[in-house]
Formats: sequence, C-alpha cells, structure tokens
Amino acid sequence: MAPAEAAGRPVELSVVVPAYNEEHRLRPTLDALRGYLGAGERDGADKRDSSGDRDSWEIVVVDDGSDDGTRAVAEAAAAAEPRIRVVACDRNRGKGHALRQGVAVTRGRRVLVTDADLATPIEELEHLEKELTGGCAAAVGSRAKPGATIETHQHRLRELLGRTGNFLIRAVAVPGIRDTQCGFKLFDGDLAREAFAASRTDGWAIDVEVLQYLRRRDLPLAEVPVRWAHQEGSKVRALDYPKVLGELAALKARTVRPASLGVLGLFLLASFLLNKGRWPDPGARYLTDSLQDQNQWEWFFAVTAENVLHLRNPLFTDLQGFPDGVNLMANTVMLGLSVPFAPVTALFGPALSLALVMTLGLAATGFAWYWLIRRRLGTGRAAAVVGGALAAFAPPMASHANAHPNFVVLFMIPLIVDRTLRLCLREGPPVRNGVVLGLFAAYQIFLGEEPLLLAAMGLLLFAAAHAVVRRDVARAAWRPLAKGLGTGVAVALPLVAFPLYWQFFGPQSYHSVLHGEGAANSPLALLSFADRSLAGDRALSERLALNITEQNAFYGWPLVALALAIVVRLWERAAVKALAFTAVAAAFLSLGAEFRIPMTDVVLTGPWRLLAHQPLFESVIESRVAMICAPALGLLVALAVDRLRTARPAHRAVGLTAVAAALVPIVPLPLTTVERAPVPPFIADGTWKSYVDTARGESLVPVPLPDPGGAEALHWQTAAGLGFKLPGGYFNGPWGEERVGIYGAAPRHTSNLLRDVRYSGEVPGLSDAWRKQAAADLAYWKAGAVVLAPQPNDGALRETVRQLLGSEGRLVGGVWVWDVR
Repeated sequence: MAPAEAAGRPVELSVVVPAYNEEHRLRPTLDALRGYLGAGERDGADKRDSSGDRDSWEIVVVDDGSDDGTRAVAEAAAAAEPRIRVVACDRNRGKGHALRQGVAVTRGRRVLVTDADLATPIEELEHLEKELTGGCAAAVGSRAKPGATIETHQHRLRELLGRTGNFLIRAVAVPGIRDTQCGFKLFDGDLAREAFAASRTDGWAIDVEVLQYLRRRDLPLAEVPVRWAHQEGSKVRALDYPKVLGELAALKARTVRPASLGVLGLFLLASFLLNKGRWPDPGARYLTDSLQDQNQWEWFFAVTAENVLHLRNPLFTDLQGFPDGVNLMANTVMLGLSVPFAPVTALFGPALSLALVMTLGLAATGFAWYWLIRRRLGTGRAAAVVGGALAAFAPPMASHANAHPNFVVLFMIPLIVDRTLRLCLREGPPVRNGVVLGLFAAYQIFLGEEPLLLAAMGLLLFAAAHAVVRRDVARAAWRPLAKGLGTGVAVALPLVAFPLYWQFFGPQSYHSVLHGEGAANSPLALLSFADRSLAGDRALSERLALNITEQNAFYGWPLVALALAIVVRLWERAAVKALAFTAVAAAFLSLGAEFRIPMTDVVLTGPWRLLAHQPLFESVIESRVAMICAPALGLLVALAVDRLRTARPAHRAVGLTAVAAALVPIVPLPLTTVERAPVPPFIADGTWKSYVDTARGESLVPVPLPDPGGAEALHWQTAAGLGFKLPGGYFNGPWGEERVGIYGAAPRHTSNLLRDVRYSGEVPGLSDAWRKQAAADLAYWKAGAVVLAPQPNDGALRETVRQLLGSEGRLVGGVWVWDVR
C-alpha cells in the first residue's frame, strides 16, 4: 500500500501501535502514551508544533485482526481522545502488515513505532529524539547496547535463543545494529512512510527490512540504549527469530532476476542429464562406476536419518563395524545435508536422498561459481556460465559424481571465496564479514572437510601470488583480513569444537589414512582425457588414476594449451597472473612427494614432500589437489570469453572456436547405471528376524564380511530398515596400536580367510586351530546367523564355512544360512 495523504494537517509526532489480541495490555499502554504526550511540557521543552497548536501528536492503533476485545478497547480510547485513531485489519496478517497500514496513514514529522506491551517506557522517547535532531534517519531502541537497562529478564533459555537469533539476523542483514528486533523505533516521518510502503514482508522481519532500506540509501542510523522489561504474554517467541531469517531469505529470493533463474535452470538441466541414468528408479539403479561407494553413501544417509529421527548421537553408530562401531564424524557422512534430508530419507529411502543431493548439489555448485565470476570478474552472463560450468563439471567432478557427493556438492566454496575477498577488499565491516565467513566455514565442515582444506590451499596460493603482483593491495588487506579471520575462527569454533573433538579423539577415531601406491597424479594425467569425457580413453585413464572414481586431473591437452594462451594474452591483469600460479602450483603439488617424467626413468622430488607427513595433509589423496585447477581454469576461460565480446568479428570467431575445441572434448557423458542386484528374500521379507535376536545384541554375519571390495550387505541392511547389525563394513576406522586409518573394519583371521577365498576360489586346508579361531571371531561379533548369498566363488565359500562351523547350512530365502546361536 502506497502512503496516502491523511486527512488533517501535519503533526509533530505520530505513534503507531500494532496490536493483536492485546485486550488486557492495550488500555494501560494507551493511557501511558496519552498521559506522556498530552503533557504541556516534557523536560522543560514546549511541545507546541510550528503553528503554536498544542495538538501536535497522534496515536494510530492498528488492530491486526484480533479475535478478542482489542478493537473495542482501541475504539473506546479513540472516542475519548480524538488524537487516537484506529486502523482495523479484516484478518490477522502479521506485525509487518499492521505496521505498513499504520505508518501509511500517519501525519507526523516523526514516527514512533512501539509494541502494544510498552516494554520500553515511553519516557525513553527523548533519548531517541536527540539522535534524530542530530541528523539520523532513524533511532533504534536497543536492549543490547552498553548502557541499556533490563529491568525484568525473560527465562534464561529463551533469552539465550533470542540473543542467538538476533546475532544471526544482524550478522547477515543489518551490521552495526545490535538489536534489530526491539519494538521501539523513531523515524523521520517522510522516510518512515517511504520505507514501510516499500516493504514486502508481513511478519517480524519488517524491522530488518525497513532498516535495510534506509541503510541501502546510505542514511545514518543510530542505536540508543533504553530501559526494557519483559512483559508476560509477549507475542514474540524465541523461534520467531528463525522465522525472521526465513522471511528475509524469501525476500531476497524475490529479487532474483529471471535471467539468473534461467541460468540456474540450465545448470539443473546439465546436472540432471549427467545423472539421468539413476532417475527412472533411484532405488533400483546402481552406478556401474561407483565401485562400492553408492552402497556406502546410501548407508550414510540411512544411518543419519535413523539417528536423527530416534534422537541418537549422529556422530556414532555400531550398526556397521559391530561391535566396535563407526565414528561417523571421522567419515564423510555430510551431516550438513544428510541431517536436513533425514525426513526424505525416512519417507522415500536413502537412494532418492542421495540422487537429490547429487543432482541439486551439482547444479547449485555451478550456479555458485557463475555468481562468483559475475560478481568478482564482472564478466557477461555467457562468459560466467561457461566458467561456472567448467568449475563445476570439470572431469574430476564428473569422476567423483559416480561416488563422492562431498567432492561434487561444493556450493559453499564460492561463497567462502567471496567472503574472503570481501575481507581483503574491505567491503563492509571486517567483523561482520568474519562472522559470516565463520558460519560458512562451519557449515562446510559438515559438508566435507577435505574440500575446505583444498579451497584454503587454493586461496593461499592465489593470495601469495597476488600479494607479489599487487603489494599495495596486500598491505591494505592484511589487517582487515586478520581481523575477519580471527572473528571467523571465534564464530566457527564453538559450532564445530565438539564434533571435531569427537572426530579426532572420540570412539573409533584415527589420525591418518593409508592410501597405498598410485595416490598421486602422473604428469600425463593432467594432459589426458578422463573416462567419462567425450574424448575419453578408458584404458589410458584407468592406468593413470587410482581408480575410476579418482580421476582427479584429466583436463586434456587442448584446455591446457588454451589456458596457456589466455595467460599470455591477458598477462597484464594481476588476477590472471595469480590464477595461473594457483593452477600450476596445484598441478605440481598433485604429483606427490616424487614423480617420474613420462617416457624416462628420471624421478624428481615433488613439492608435496613438504606437506606429506603434516597433520591433516597426511590423509589427503595427493591427486585431489589438482581439483583446485578446475575453478582456476574456469575463471581464466570466463575472462577470455568475456574479452572476446569486444574483439573484432574475425578474432572473435577464432577465439570462440579455440574455446570450443578445448571444452567440447571434456564434456562429461551421462553416468552409466545398471539394474541393481535384488536383495535376497531372506532379508527383504524379514526372515532374518527368526535367526538374529537383536534384543540380545546379536549380529548378522555375511560371507564374506562386507569391506571396500564388496559392500552389498550394506544395501541389505538399509533395505531391512537398519534392523540388524553387521560386523565388518566399508568406512574409515582405526587399525593397530597406532590407530592408523584404514578402509573397513580392523581385520580378524576369519574375515581375512573368507576374503581370500572370495578372490581365489580355493578352499584352504583348515585345522582345528582355524575352527577355534572362527568360533572366537563369531563370539566377538556376537553372531546370530552366518549368511552366504549367491556370488562368484560361492561354492568355495560355502565349503569353507561348512568346514569352519562343522555343519551344513540351510537354503532359506535364496541364501545359505548357518544358525550359530
């Protein structure tokens, strides 16, 4: 509603009181307002307006669709005092709507907004008036600024939640104002009518929206400490602060341009096409190149949902790796998404949750890089789309899309990069930017710690190079950067301290992970094409990578040549020099502690040797460092495409042809899927319950035990609603006295024996010592039943189990079962 010219001449002060079901508190509030404003003098100052008329104030009561006697109380007060007016809403729409209606009909040179409970006494008005007299557009009554007096406190828990909510609101919306939600604010009248008319929210976020409106116009705002007392029956609840954040997010969403939505749709389409094989029936399709990772990740989502919905510790479970259990925080369970997706997982299954996370997350990542390129490089939309697509859909990301959502869902990384740049470029208060950076980093820790470490490495490489090229910028940036980073650490640490403590010192924690041979890149991997690229060569890429899910380079020689040409052509730009150094340094680091020059016997020491045995870095797969090159190359290509917009037509044609020749060969092909192996009826129809007494803590022992080479039993477990526990498994856990991290449970003699038979197909000679060891291992696992499903070499496995247990199994529900209770 646009501000209307109210009837009657202007007044000095308008007081707007929104009221919803305030029958009992409104009358004393109006009496207090009228008594104070009706006095002839206030602190010795004459209250006459410019015409000398004592009629220099008005009170506007807005009844927000109350269903009690609020309106009658207001109308009775208006009948007794003509300077009180009543605006009645037909139904309850919220504080924002009520204030918009009330402010629109005011006539005051100044407008005071106060809550109906008058928690801040009207006498505090004079402190706010001094700020407006000094030239401020608005004065905000504050309970949080030093000097404020809290006469009556809320319950401690509610007060803590309220402060936390208000902290988040001011951090992301109105920096510099400690208490945005105090309902006692004085505005310049014309600016108030303009700002409230421009508002769109109907709820509590109206306070923030109006202050944001004034801040965007660079108008000065003042925060004034006031007296305040909690009033029983207050309509504001601690949970209303998250509602405010939600309303602000919805308000921000309305400002998104249609073109941006089109770009987001384009990335969503590209992500869907990459993952289209899994979408006809997510639960019945298996990614052929995911090895055992799809089983593992679906289990991660399922166990997180189980823990969350049953109020169990989300950082630990003994459903796998029984009886020792699994430290979930020390595994990549992506609590930042698996927790909010818990209802989806519970209702529709973990396969759908995983498919949604992979598809939507990849699209969001591409859009985030697009947004960062537009914001920081100032390129055209098309150039930013190309750069964002390269950063998000580069060959390493397509490889990880088979199996590792933590390396695909990276939408927080561009936001972290942008917030760091804001600190360096002094865009906004460093404390505010540090707060947001700390929140972003904390959330990214719950999405994936290794990508955050790689992002930090990339930022350090870029910052070092840029500081050499632009020392003036570095000198100006280090103080706000240090202040912001310190603030970020202070904000993030309380949020992640306990989970990280649990990860590194809790049950089943470990200190490093053994990756074995071939974890680094060959120089040829940087120039070759990945298996899923349009020009891919599976045989070559398999020789040059740890496995098919870890093709962490493979940018192709045409793109490397294009990048070199871009750097030469745009060398005058400091950002280009820094990006080039970042890409080259990351590529060299990914070669590992030592590498061999192709087609020679020459072995050189690599720079990774300096980091290989350092904390955190000792667990990193070296070849993954080359993933830093993806966004660096994306930004370089975006700059080149944008420069071609202003080039001569002939040069533009040649340049775009070169870009196409470099990018088309690495366009990812859709991920391949096959029909999933059915769950044996023994598991699917619940027959297992007759053999495994879960009340007594018994487990179901598959043959062989699940491990990184065969984890189908994890799918059985999720299909059975996580009803039984499994020894063995596919996760990261400790091994030996030194607690070195390994993939899978700590091996036992029987699990090793069954694994060897699975691969060899040969039944070894088994002595009484082996049978005694098997009995001890089954006791350790608290086995209720041993189950052998159809699989390669199942005959040899069946004979091995028969000899170990001294009995024939029974064929039940499509599997061989030995009751060992």
